[in-house]
Amino acid sequence: MISHHLPALQVVVPLLAAPLCFLLGRYRRLGWILSTLVSWLCLLIALQLAYQVVDGGQIHYAFGGWAPPWGIEYRVDQLNALVLLIVSGIAAVMFPYSWNSIQNEVDPEQQPLFFTCMLLCLAGLLGITITGDAFNLFVLLEISSLSTYTLISLGRDRRALTASFQYLIMGTIGATFILIGVGILYMLTGTLNMADLSDRIGNIGESRALQAGFGFLIVGIGLKLAMFPLHLWLPNAYAFAPSVVSAFIAATATKVAVYVMVRYLFTIFGPEFSFSAMNIHWLFIPAGLIAVLFTSIVALFQRDIKRMLAYSSVAQIGYMLVGIGLVSTTGLTAALLHLFNHALMKGALFLSMGAVCYRLGNTLIDNMDGIGRQMPWTMGAFVAGGLSIIGVPLTVGFISKWYLILAALEQGWWPVAVIVLLGSLIAVIYVWRVVEAAYLHQRPDQAKTVKEAPASLLVPTWILVLANFYFGIDASFTVGFTSSAATTLFGAP
Repeated sequence: MISHHLPALQVVVPLLAAPLCFLLGRYRRLGWILSTLVSWLCLLIALQLAYQVVDGGQIHYAFGGWAPPWGIEYRVDQLNALVLLIVSGIAAVMFPYSWNSIQNEVDPEQQPLFFTCMLLCLAGLLGITITGDAFNLFVLLEISSLSTYTLISLGRDRRALTASFQYLIMGTIGATFILIGVGILYMLTGTLNMADLSDRIGNIGESRALQAGFGFLIVGIGLKLAMFPLHLWLPNAYAFAPSVVSAFIAATATKVAVYVMVRYLFTIFGPEFSFSAMNIHWLFIPAGLIAVLFTSIVALFQRDIKRMLAYSSVAQIGYMLVGIGLVSTTGLTAALLHLFNHALMKGALFLSMGAVCYRLGNTLIDNMDGIGRQMPWTMGAFVAGGLSIIGVPLTVGFISKWYLILAALEQGWWPVAVIVLLGSLIAVIYVWRVVEAAYLHQRPDQAKTVKEAPASLLVPTWILVLANFYFGIDASFTVGFTSSAATTLFGAP
């Protein structure tokens, strides 16, 4: 039955569709239609897989009939089912949005390459999430990374090439560290299957080589997820990439990297080794809190809104690291909640700025004066996303920050709760800068009248906006899914 092969199809379908988009060549609209249909199919598969594991079960799929640990295994549990939903759901919104968006931002002859790389990136991210093999994860990580470097370079601003090259260098360093870490684990255990790795690492005891492998992996994955202070590639990559690329990678790529970090810390090494032996939480909590404050303050002084949102993303990643570093079920629940919620809020914000870029040609705050009256739906979406970033009640941002504050207070770490609240207050200021320009300033007389963005851009944007409020009002699904996943990761029955 085809339902048995859904884990493989989750990755194989976009992987096979990618070269088809390139072969369609000058039939660019057909390439867009194909990639959009593939993204929707991936979402349907992810929904079916999530339904099968919603009660805590697991799906095991052995490629070629080779039983693990000899063959590559795809494994689905509640944790990666949630991330599969994030990636495929965001893709299903981004691909319909992309057609109009890229007409002004990507040269026509490069658009087949754009859809090809978007599908390759999607396949890589889905594969990273679902695979149960450490080396296969590295291969899929490189597929998504290489396609992302290309996507960023397609921006018409010449600085996109510099941003792409900078990301290439930093990403390659991160990938090299990950590969060295995986190599050390293979040398110690003789296996690459994650479940098998977990069993064998538990029997090794104290080992300098194991500690070295752990260190290489933390640094490598930290580079990929833009952990402070390894985040220097991210602001330029988000600022100069085409708008839909900025939105896609902001909502998915760093979230998948956070998932990989959680998978290694809890599933492969185990909480006892990661937090008791290696004390990694004493890195995560300070780095996360510094990111929340420092990069939020840096965001205040940005003139380009996409760049402002990029620094905001580093701060939001800081919240996730703090949640992981609290080493509690509530803290990990908060981190996983924010992983899901941040994808919704940052996706909505970047898509709204993509609509602004479609009409204005840029996202500079200096050019936003009075635009709120001329593009009410677009700027309304930005305000709604901004409320979520701040953490206003009835939005998803409030839910995850609430759980993070609860986790901090559970352990008596009230300074952590204070810094979380302070980060939200700083977010009020940088969101207000845009709101003030758009609604309280007059449009200059010499500036041309700006029309509202087309429906093809507004509908996907508002789907994410409405999701921000829906999951902020009724968080039973996300909280239930993430709390169950967090309990399982800590080894509780």
